[in-house]
Amino acid sequence: MTPPIAHRAGTLSRLTLCSASSLLLLGLGTPVAAEPLKVCFLYSNPIGESGWTYQHELARKELVAAMGDRISTKFVENIAEGPDAERVIRNFVQDGCRLIFTPSFGFMEPTLKVARTAPKITFMNGTGYKTAANVGTYNARWYEGRYLEGVIAGHMTRSNVVGYVGAFPIPEVLQGVNAFALGMRSANPKAQLRLIWVNSWHDPGRERDAANALIKLGADTMAYATSGVSIVTTGEEKKVYTLGYYSDMTKFGPGTNLTSITQNWGRFYIRVVNEVLAGQWKPENTMGGLHDGIVKLAPLNPAIPAPVRAQVETMGREIASGQRLIFVGPIVDQQGTTRVPAGQNISANDLANMNYLVQGVDGLMPRN
Repeated sequence: MTPPIAHRAGTLSRLTLCSASSLLLLGLGTPVAAEPLKVCFLYSNPIGESGWTYQHELARKELVAAMGDRISTKFVENIAEGPDAERVIRNFVQDGCRLIFTPSFGFMEPTLKVARTAPKITFMNGTGYKTAANVGTYNARWYEGRYLEGVIAGHMTRSNVVGYVGAFPIPEVLQGVNAFALGMRSANPKAQLRLIWVNSWHDPGRERDAANALIKLGADTMAYATSGVSIVTTGEEKKVYTLGYYSDMTKFGPGTNLTSITQNWGRFYIRVVNEVLAGQWKPENTMGGLHDGIVKLAPLNPAIPAPVRAQVETMGREIASGQRLIFVGPIVDQQGTTRVPAGQNISANDLANMNYLVQGVDGLMPRN
């Protein structure tokens, strides 16, 4: 999972309509159905009941329901990012997979390595940024949802201390932290965001420890960039508000989870499969967001006051339409350096390579 790279022409909601049940005419015109397209998925974490991998698995099931016998699918879960990933991707190729999705930044290099040896196979790497003749990438502007969660946190905190559990200090995560802080401070300039890094996408123990540490530091509201449920369940136990990520986390914190940013890949996967079947696929960088429904907010908790709910819904529409931009200056980092001048929008390059924390964030950038 890493920074957004570029916008794809058109919208992700547009589905290419094509037939995957092409027929071969043999003898006196007897139709024989083409072999189903084998589509394979590599997951870095267990599927579980929520989170990054869970949402991609929901999308795979949506793809199967939509495409029927025109495709067959296969997935392998809980594979480490590295040599194991390369091994599984090579096995996919040998097993006849013709379209391979690898939705994790750490799968980017293994995907490219195998793709060079399998030029007739189509590969799609989720959250990576390197393409090739047979490799495309896809990601989303998660920071759009993060800004809205920050606005909610700013209104809901009473201690003016909001906690945030970071995964890895890569641009995608930093975009989220900074967008959250900007949204929070727009609603409540007195609020401070306290950040703890766990250096993992999924480590329930570390996530729980980080949540408890933030609560001891005074946080009465928490957000996070990891894939587990520990922060939400800890919040429910300690009566601390939480703002979820990847999946709707309501069932894990029915009383305290205020909303969640959800990722929704089903229509995108259907579109890519249709493009491959029609011979129209191209190796592009695809970027989704609120506009096309790749990024959504789960239903808002009734604990959020009606005026705040209305404000968030209006802001969401403005972001989706392009009326409201997230990283508009002046944006100043923790050291007081102006990163985006007043009245200017952040450049695509600076967004993609974000490596700082904005004012209002109490936490350090880890050093290598």
